[in-house]
Amino acid sequence: MADFDEKKDGGLVSSNEVDSSSDDYFEKKVNGVRVTEISDDEKIRVAERLAAVGKDVEDVISGPAAEFIIEKLQSMTMEESLAILQEAIDYHDDDFNFPHETMDRIKLLLQGQEASQMDNETYEWDTKLEATLMKYHSPYPEVRAICDPTDDTTLPVETIRAYLLGILWVGGGSFINEFFSLRQPSLSLQSAVLQILLYPCGKFLQYTLPDWGFTFRGVRHSLNPGPWNYKEQMLATIMVNVASGGSNFTGYIVTMKLDMFFGQKWVNFGFMFLMNFSTQFFGFGLAGLLRRCCVYPVKAVWPTVLPTLALNRALLMPEDKHPVHGWTITKYKFFFVVCGASFLYFFVPSFLFQALSVFNWMTWIAPKNTVLAIVTGSYLGLGFNPLTTFDWSVMNYSTPLIAPFFSTFNRFIGTVISGLMVLGMYWRNYGWTGYLPINTANVYDNAANVYNLTRVVKPDSTLDEVKYRLYSPPYISMGNLMYTGSGFAIYTLAFAYMLFNDWKTLTEAFRGFWKGLTTKKSSNYEFYKDPMSRMMSVYPEVPDWWFIAIFLISVAFGIVAFLVYPTNAPVWGMIVIILISAVLMIPSALIYSVTGYQLFTSSLSTLIAGYMVPNNGVANMLCRVYGYNTDEQAEGFISDQKMAHYAKLPPRAVFKAQCVATLIQTFVTIGAIQFLMSSVSDLCSPTQASKFVCSFPHSLYSASLLFGVVGPVRTFNQLYPVLKYSFLIGAGAALPFYLLRRFFPRQMKYVHPVLIMTGFTRWGSTYNLSYYTPGMYLSFIFMFFIRRRYLSWWTKYNFILTSALSAGVAFSGILIFCALTLPKAQLNWWGNTVPMDGVDYARKAALYKVPRGSTFGLPIGAFY
Repeated sequence: MADFDEKKDGGLVSSNEVDSSSDDYFEKKVNGVRVTEISDDEKIRVAERLAAVGKDVEDVISGPAAEFIIEKLQSMTMEESLAILQEAIDYHDDDFNFPHETMDRIKLLLQGQEASQMDNETYEWDTKLEATLMKYHSPYPEVRAICDPTDDTTLPVETIRAYLLGILWVGGGSFINEFFSLRQPSLSLQSAVLQILLYPCGKFLQYTLPDWGFTFRGVRHSLNPGPWNYKEQMLATIMVNVASGGSNFTGYIVTMKLDMFFGQKWVNFGFMFLMNFSTQFFGFGLAGLLRRCCVYPVKAVWPTVLPTLALNRALLMPEDKHPVHGWTITKYKFFFVVCGASFLYFFVPSFLFQALSVFNWMTWIAPKNTVLAIVTGSYLGLGFNPLTTFDWSVMNYSTPLIAPFFSTFNRFIGTVISGLMVLGMYWRNYGWTGYLPINTANVYDNAANVYNLTRVVKPDSTLDEVKYRLYSPPYISMGNLMYTGSGFAIYTLAFAYMLFNDWKTLTEAFRGFWKGLTTKKSSNYEFYKDPMSRMMSVYPEVPDWWFIAIFLISVAFGIVAFLVYPTNAPVWGMIVIILISAVLMIPSALIYSVTGYQLFTSSLSTLIAGYMVPNNGVANMLCRVYGYNTDEQAEGFISDQKMAHYAKLPPRAVFKAQCVATLIQTFVTIGAIQFLMSSVSDLCSPTQASKFVCSFPHSLYSASLLFGVVGPVRTFNQLYPVLKYSFLIGAGAALPFYLLRRFFPRQMKYVHPVLIMTGFTRWGSTYNLSYYTPGMYLSFIFMFFIRRRYLSWWTKYNFILTSALSAGVAFSGILIFCALTLPKAQLNWWGNTVPMDGVDYARKAALYKVPRGSTFGLPIGAFY
C-alpha cells in the first residue's frame, strides 16, 4: 500500500501514523484533526463510485481522482455529511438526470442508522462517502467519468499550436459540413471526428516544432511548450465545435437564391457576408446571461457535450487495462476498431445495398398501394414500421446514445401520439389535406400542384392581391399542419412550464447578471458553491460587457444588410424578433441543458414577422433568421462553455477561441454553399440522386409563403383557424402538468410535457417515424438497460461508441461522394431499386384525387 505524507488540511496521513493493517473502520486524531481510516474493500467501493471498476487497490490509491476523494472522505464528519445530503435532496429531488438509486440511498441514510438496517460502521461510512462525492465531485456518474475533481492550473492552454490546428480544422470541417448539410440524412465531420484528426496533428507538432517563442506581458509563448496536453486539445476542440455546427444562414441563401424558391438574384457575396457574420455572432451577447442558469448550476448537465469530453480523455489521459465486465480493450483502441468497421459497413447501405438505409420493406408487399405507403412508408408516409433501417446515419438522427433515455422516450411518445392524430385528421380530410401527400413541407395550390409563387407576387416579391384571387390560396399537408400548430403551442407551454418549475433558478440568474453589470468586483461564481465552480473561480472571468459588445457589433452588421440591399425588411422588425426570441430563449436553454433537446423559435418568428411585414416572403424570412439564431447560436456557444467548465479551461481563452473560429467559419461556409449551388445538379429536388433534397430550405420556403407572402391573417381566418388556438392550448397545458408533478412527484418525475410536445413537431418534412423508431430501440438498450445494469461498461465505452460510429460514417460518406457519386457511378440491381419502385418514393400520392379540371378548397371569392 502506498505511503502518504501528512496533509495540513487534514487529508491523507502517513501509513506510519495510522495502523493500515487493520480493516476495521475507526476514527483517530492526527495533529488535532479527526481522520477516518479506510479499508482496502472500502477503497474499492470508492473506485466503483468513480467509475473505476476493475482496478487493483494500488491503482485506486495512485489515481488522482480516487486519492483526492479518499483524502476528503477521511476528514468528513457525520454532522457535515448529513447537512450535505439534506441539501442534495432539496436540490436534486426533481432532477431528471440524478441517479434514482443514489437518491433512494440518500433518503434512506437520512432516516438514520436503524431505518437503513446497517451496522453503525457501515452506515457512517456510506453517509460520509455520499456526502464527499456531493461536495467534492459530481453527483452524476456520467460526469464523474469525464472530468476530475482536481485541476492543474499550470498546463498551457492558449498555445500557438492549439490555435493553428484549430484554425486549420475549422476551415476544413466548416466546408465539408456545410456542403453536406442539405443532404438527407446529413453527413458531417462532427466534433468527435475532428478531435481524432486533431490528436495526431498535435502529437506531430509536439515532436517536430522547435521551442521558439516570445514573451508578452510577462508570459512566454512558445511554438512547442512541451507535450500536447488535454487542455490544448480541448481548446482546439471547442474551436472545431463551431465548424461542426455549420451555419444556419446558408439554408436561407439557398431559399432566397434558387429559382425553385424565391429566385432573388441580387443576393451576392457582400449580402451573404454581412448576414452570415451578424447571425453567427450575435448569440454571444445572450450567452452572458445564459451562463448563469445553464453553465454554473450543477443540474445543467448538458448530455450533448459528454461524448466530446469522453473522447478527449480516451485520446490523452492514461488508461488502465483491467477488465470491465470482461472487456479489456482500451477506449482508444475501441474507438478505432469501431470507426474502421463503421467506415467499411457504410458502403453497404449507402451504395451496395441502399434498401438497407431506408428500409421501407412493408411497402414492397404492395408497391402501388397508396394506403399502405401513407401509413408505413419511409418517403411519402408516416413511417409506422417496426424495422426501418440498418444505417447508422439514420439510427443516429435523434442522437440516441447521447440524450438521456427519458428525453428520447418522451419525444418518441409525442411523435407516436401525434402521428396517430395526423392519420385520423387526414382520413377526415381536415383542411382539405386528404388531397395532398400526408407529410411534406411543400405548399400546393387548389389543384394539388406545387404552388407557383410567380403567379401571385410582384417583381419585389410582395403579394399581388389581384393575381392571388385569380389563382389559389396555399395549402399544406396534414403533417405540416401538425408541425406548425404544435410549434406554436410549444412556446407558450415551455415558457409557462419553466416559470412554474424554475422560477428560483431564473431569478438567481437575473440577479447575478445584473450584479455583474453594476458591480465590477462581483464574481460570477460567488452564487455557486459546487466543486466545479470553486475550481473555475481561480481564472479571470469574461466581463459581461464583452458579450454585449459582440452582440451590438453583430446587430449593426445586420442593420447594414437590411438597409443597403433590397430586402424590403424593416430594421425595427429585426429588433422586435430578437427581443421576443431572447425571452423565450431562457426556458429553451434550460430544457436543452438538462435533456439534450434544443427548442427553436423560428416558427414563432415567422408568425410575428408576418404581422409586422405583411405580404413579403423575403422580409419575413430575414426576420425569421434572427428568431432562429437567437437561441441556436447562443445555446451553441453556451454548450461549449459548459464543456470548458468541465475541462477547467480559462473562460477568456474559450471566448477568444470561439470568436476566432466563428470568424473563419463565416467566410468558409459562404464559399461552401456557393460551390454546392454551382456543382450539384437538380439541387433540392425531392428525387435528387445524391439525396441533396434540402429539407430545411423547403420547410423555410413553405413557412415564408404561408405566413410571409399570404400572411397570418388570411392563414388563420380563412385557411386554418385552428392554428390561432395553438398558443392557448400550450399555455393551458402547463398548469395541469405542473400540478401533477407537484402532487405526484415520483410518478411524474420523468414525464416532461415540453419534450412530449416536441415529438408533435417532428412532422411536416421528409422526416418521419422511420428516423426515430430505431433511435428509441438504441436509447432503451444503451441509455436505460446497459446504463443501469452495466454502468461501468457504459461509462467507459458508450460515448466512445457513438463517436466512433459517427466518425466512420462521416469519413465513408465523404469518400463515397467524391469517388462514386460525383463520377455518377451506379449499381443497378434489385437491392438498390426496390425502395424506389412504388408510390412511397414518388411522394406524390394522396388519399383523394382531384378530378381533372376541378379544384378543392375555398371557392373563388372566398379568399382575398
